[in-house]
Amino acid sequence: MRRPAPRFLVTLASVTLIGPLALHAFLPVMPEVKSEFGISDALAGLTFSISLFIIAFATLVYGSLSDRYGRRPVLLAGLALFTLGSIVSALSSSVTGLLVGRIIQALGAGGSGGLARAIARDTYGTDVLVKVIAYLTMAYALGPMIAPVAAGLLVDSTGWRGAFWFAALAGALIGAAAYVVLYETHAPEHRAQRGSSFLHDYVRLFSHLRFTAFVLQSGFSTGCFFAMAAANAFLMKDYLGRSATEFSMYFLAFPAGYFLGNLASSRLSQRVALENMVLAGTIVNVLAVASQSLALLAGYVTPLVLFIPGFLITFGQGLALPNTQVGAMRVIPSLAGTASGIGAFCQMFLGALFVQIYTWLADGTPVPLVITVASASVLVLAMGVIPVALKARNVT
Repeated sequence: MRRPAPRFLVTLASVTLIGPLALHAFLPVMPEVKSEFGISDALAGLTFSISLFIIAFATLVYGSLSDRYGRRPVLLAGLALFTLGSIVSALSSSVTGLLVGRIIQALGAGGSGGLARAIARDTYGTDVLVKVIAYLTMAYALGPMIAPVAAGLLVDSTGWRGAFWFAALAGALIGAAAYVVLYETHAPEHRAQRGSSFLHDYVRLFSHLRFTAFVLQSGFSTGCFFAMAAANAFLMKDYLGRSATEFSMYFLAFPAGYFLGNLASSRLSQRVALENMVLAGTIVNVLAVASQSLALLAGYVTPLVLFIPGFLITFGQGLALPNTQVGAMRVIPSLAGTASGIGAFCQMFLGALFVQIYTWLADGTPVPLVITVASASVLVLAMGVIPVALKARNVT
């Protein structure tokens, strides 16, 4: 196996920033888009959730294509699409044009996270994969730290279009670095047969309850995060009267928790079974959601009540996510790219679904946030206990 230079991992980590640039950077933009175009909460939410839906389905295609044709060309094509979509969004003069740009942007962003994990799996092997993926997700956590703050400052100083010009510039720079540094890691002899059906691969993977539990646990926990993030964006501006910059500063609690959770996961990965790490992350999620729900229903609506539980939710995600990803990719090693793509699909699709559920329920109060996030958390708990139960019964 070719030993990568340090710049390889650094460049691979930069690729993971594409997702936050497509998603988290739009959170402080969303209330401004609602105001400028005079649209409803549901339509404003769609300008965010449509990217999640598109990324979800795109990851399935990227993962399967990369298993057949190699990682590098598929990744480079995605980075080019992301940059183009950011430019189209920045130039849009209507909500329709913005939706078109967001779709193109999301089509490009769909390849970043899943392909980065698949490339890491090809390059570093399974022995240290949890640690490497934890480092990648720690790098990913920098995206939600940088993107919303930069976008919030740009929104307040130059208008919401500035956030998309920022994303376009970042996409172009990351794409250039990937072109120069990243080499093909998926050898032809290890690739899935081109004549095999994508659907057949999916059926093989989902026939394993262990795989299904891992990808759904990560999906429902992501649903908790995105629903809370979207709800907080609206509640901070419309309910509490705070600025986009202030929202983005409080939002740092989310990626900070994610970063620390991944740091803990990287330290514990070779000492604690991955099933136990997933359960630990699940328990943190449930406790955080329960505490926030009680506080909001009791009438305590402050930025700290909105964001401290978010810190704990993303900390739980950071504990669990590297382990769910590795657990899913270990089920059928020859379909690691497809497994990674399905995992990313579940995260994005369920994230989009719960965001849209929140915006459908939104009535200007915190109650829809409680309903949406508590529902997702119950499902996180259900999926989080399954791998531990299967391990106890020696079921693979």
